[in-house]
Amino acid sequence: MKKYIITAAFIIGTGAVINTSVQSCSTLATSDIGLSIIKKILLNGIDKGANVYSNREAFLQNNMVDKALPKELRDINSMLEKVTPTLVAKERAYIADAAVYTVNISKPILVNAVNSLNAQDVTRIIQGEKGMATQILKEKTAQQLVAAITPKVDEQLNQYGIVKSINTALSGSNFLGNLLGGGKTTVNSGGLSQLASEQLVNGMFNIIEDYEIQNSKSLLGPLGK
Repeated sequence: MKKYIITAAFIIGTGAVINTSVQSCSTLATSDIGLSIIKKILLNGIDKGANVYSNREAFLQNNMVDKALPKELRDINSMLEKVTPTLVAKERAYIADAAVYTVNISKPILVNAVNSLNAQDVTRIIQGEKGMATQILKEKTAQQLVAAITPKVDEQLNQYGIVKSINTALSGSNFLGNLLGGGKTTVNSGGLSQLASEQLVNGMFNIIEDYEIQNSKSLLGPLGK
């Protein structure tokens, strides 16, 4: 079996130093070392996202979360800003509460998916663009995450009566009919909860991807990234 001389150093999340580096990036990439580095990056990104989602104020101030706002919900909020701006603030606050309420559901799903990554996933990550590790994680978990948290988000939003408040504020306007189509004049609870859940899931991936990109050069450089 051909052996490789390992000479560089990787500092992995916990602070432990693994003295490695290699003459063959592809060999290292598909090795246990390469897999452990990528897993550690993703797990650290998940921890960062979970910390944001566990803190209501941090969630509200995070631009990665704001970027994840679905177009339909952004359009609804734009109209509400013209009618009753305070309701938009309440809606955002209630979604932040839903983030706190559901983070302990989302995190284990993400962690389990990271721990199931294999050599084929690592090869895709090494050969792909920046953020590929997060993209693969998203492929594996996005639908599962939305399905898992939507009932809880719906429960949370209904508790606050936000759907009724939005419909009352926009009653008499043809805006919802134009936005939702089919002559609809009200937002239904399931629809709003679905949009909010998509924002929570995509916002989490935005945070993980940002962490991955910020750290990929220092940790994945020796793997050819």
